[in-house]
Amino acid sequence: MKKLGASLFAITAYAIGVGALFAWTAFLGNLIPGIGIDGEAAMATVPALIKNLGLVALFALQHLIMARKPFKAWLTKTVHPLLERSVFVLASGLTFSLVLWQWEPLGGTIWQATTGSAAYYIHYTLFFIGWIIMYSSSFVINHFDLFGLRQAYSYVTDRPYKPLKFRVVAYYKYTRHPLYFGMLLGMWFTPYMTITHLIMAAGLTTFILIAITYEERDLIREFGNKYLQYRSNTPKLIPFLKTGRTQPTTQDIPAIEAVRAEND
Repeated sequence: MKKLGASLFAITAYAIGVGALFAWTAFLGNLIPGIGIDGEAAMATVPALIKNLGLVALFALQHLIMARKPFKAWLTKTVHPLLERSVFVLASGLTFSLVLWQWEPLGGTIWQATTGSAAYYIHYTLFFIGWIIMYSSSFVINHFDLFGLRQAYSYVTDRPYKPLKFRVVAYYKYTRHPLYFGMLLGMWFTPYMTITHLIMAAGLTTFILIAITYEERDLIREFGNKYLQYRSNTPKLIPFLKTGRTQPTTQDIPAIEAVRAEND
């Protein structure tokens, strides 16, 4: 029964986590009538703005805190380590679903491409390309590991879990974070940019830039010089952009020292 419960939990977490991402795509693109991001304003501008920024901050804090090693160490005192990822995926999916559910339209247009114009089709083409890159990137690195199913399978079958090896394949040859790059395309390329859409795009872009800083320190600790070399040769977000290639900084010293300590 314990293993069955773990299986159901991991599958439920996966469904909620991935479902929230699909809902986000539809929400931003106004793909489902009546539930898109650009509805009629139902709240005064200032309270709505504060609420929306608070929702972005809530998601960012949940994601950043739960993804760090100290929190994982605390969580795995009560949750099996191989189910920790599923807990993270479930929490992220529920939090992001709350963001979409409670998001307040603000009204106001930043830009609008005429339906049927070249700009209209260019925006929508890049919008869908972005989401294709984001979703397919997860399969490049191992979709089921990213969303916790691989770990849960190891737990349920009593097989040893083998962490993923560092590989530079497909999109990762051109950008260190293709998943985030796809998100940026999906958020920013829209034929109809409203103020409420802009707030979400700007807020989540800020979150992405902060998240990358923490994630890369973790990757340095995990993969050491391999990742440092990769980071110095590959753009952070925008493919082929030379300025996105990052040399070690003073902020990386703790992670680098941790790698050296393990190698000594």
